[in-house]
Amino acid sequence: MTQEAADVHWMRAALAEALAAHARGDWPTGAVLIKQGRVLAYGQNRQNTRNDPTAHAETDALQTAFRAHGPQAAQGATLYCTMEPCPMCAGALRIAGVRTLVLALRHARLRRVDLGDYSIERFCHLTDYPLELRDGVLEDDYLALRLRWGGDRVASAP
Repeated sequence: MTQEAADVHWMRAALAEALAAHARGDWPTGAVLIKQGRVLAYGQNRQNTRNDPTAHAETDALQTAFRAHGPQAAQGATLYCTMEPCPMCAGALRIAGVRTLVLALRHARLRRVDLGDYSIERFCHLTDYPLELRDGVLEDDYLALRLRWGGDRVASAP
């Protein structure tokens, strides 16, 4: 399987997690943590249903992986995530040792206004985090879900 085909395959799995979160009433964000071609964990945003602002898809996947595989599970792993990680989640990925991040959608494309000038690249530069990044995988599919959900604070069109 090519890298592009693998990225689409795993992003479809992350998108399925986002759809499940949306159906439950949470922010529609999903994640899948992969290491050496196998799934370590799936994650979904659970902020609303858990009344926990830290219950993001990325942290859900990391916590699940740690419980199942130990504290070193994410070292060198790849995280497929439907949405660019917030600063909190970026910090968790860095500390956990995730080396590759594959994204569907970026905050800038969604025109989110609640994160200012933040981007994962800025975080990586600030913290000297050597993260490999690939983005735009199934971007339009996830953008449609995010717009259907409608819960983001976004800038109006120019």
